[in-house]
Amino acid sequence: MKKRLLLSMPVVTAVVLSGCGGGGGDSSGENSGETLTLYSSVTNESEKETFEELVADFEEESGIQVNVNLPGADYESQLRVQMASNEMPDVFDTHGWAQNRYGDYTEDLSEEEWASDLNDNMSSLLSDEEGKLYAYPINEALDGISYNKTLLDEHGIEAPETYDELLAAMRQLEKEAGDEVTPMFMAQEGAGAIAQYFDQMATPLLTSAEGENNYEEELKEGTFDWSNYTFLPEQLQTMHEEGLVNEDAVNANGAQAVNLMAQNQIAFIFAGGSFGADVTELNPEVEVGMVPVPSIHEGDDPSWIGGERHTLAVWNDSDMKEEAKEFISFMAEEENAKTMAEATALPSPLESVDSESYYEDSYAKYEDIEIEPYFDREYLPSGMWDVIGSTGEELLAGSMTPEQVSNEMATEFERLREEVGVEEGEDIEEAEEPEVDEEEAE
Repeated sequence: MKKRLLLSMPVVTAVVLSGCGGGGGDSSGENSGETLTLYSSVTNESEKETFEELVADFEEESGIQVNVNLPGADYESQLRVQMASNEMPDVFDTHGWAQNRYGDYTEDLSEEEWASDLNDNMSSLLSDEEGKLYAYPINEALDGISYNKTLLDEHGIEAPETYDELLAAMRQLEKEAGDEVTPMFMAQEGAGAIAQYFDQMATPLLTSAEGENNYEEELKEGTFDWSNYTFLPEQLQTMHEEGLVNEDAVNANGAQAVNLMAQNQIAFIFAGGSFGADVTELNPEVEVGMVPVPSIHEGDDPSWIGGERHTLAVWNDSDMKEEAKEFISFMAEEENAKTMAEATALPSPLESVDSESYYEDSYAKYEDIEIEPYFDREYLPSGMWDVIGSTGEELLAGSMTPEQVSNEMATEFERLREEVGVEEGEDIEEAEEPEVDEEEAE
């Protein structure tokens, strides 16, 4: 599974940062002879800057040096190699897989002082039945679709709450604004937006509705008929053919999106976090709102997609567990937790922290909307995120039909379940992450 934060700035190789702003410190640990190694999936530039500033403050306060690694899109592959060699970072980001993937590598943090301050949602998500707490959550993910409120207001369009309303809004913009506006912007490179579309829209299509359109049990047991997924590639193909999605979606880079939205050239995007704040900082006249993922089936409600976003876990074999816990405790201090939550424009999971969010009005408007888990984390075996993205790319490139996309999803779903040792009728959550061969991973 890949990191979900859209509009990530691409990083080809790991960026090793230490000290002030991540670049000016002494990575040798000269101050105290102690150096923590930290890996994070934080990629957005403004979020990275805030994170690095807090690291520098911790170094100054504690005398402990921190080598911060931000591999960007390579985060998952680099962590897999380190798992294979059992040489994990002292502190690392579980990016949505605290229990299922990284559980055997994490120290229990349930006795830490900040643990009792976690809200119920994140505490239950990051804890197991025995009470082990796998990680400290920097923020709480709450994903939907960001939209250019300024642009929609100009065209008299209400924020959509159903898929039909979203499609109608995009078609109206395409008709009235023509080439001046891209109704839905997707950027696969550096953002994985095509995969994001499928992953978020799979929830209203397959799991949030009641009755005959709910396939939660079949997905978990491995008996799901993937022809029921075909609606999503069919719709994406239609949007692309009608010019509702940018023609270069497969090659477009997420870094472009903030500038384009700030110039009123984008209406909708599967993005969140600091995206809206970054747009308005570039152009204060553009206001960005957010709506939950629209419902598809009649009688269903929209859904927030939530769960882990960025976390800090301690490697249970680290020689610097106490220093690692000290760093996490520093990040969990009220002011620091507030700073980081606001930098990512997401709610803080700590009850004592009253953080402000750019999307605060949107969250308040839809505060009664239920939060659903990320589809791939809950229902798919590890590795399916790449399949979701690659089949979507081939669809837009014209080398796959919607039916072929569903067939490929079915094949890979079965293959990857077998890789983790899940038999038909067995819940995917009961299976363990397969061992990774170090030479193969490299």
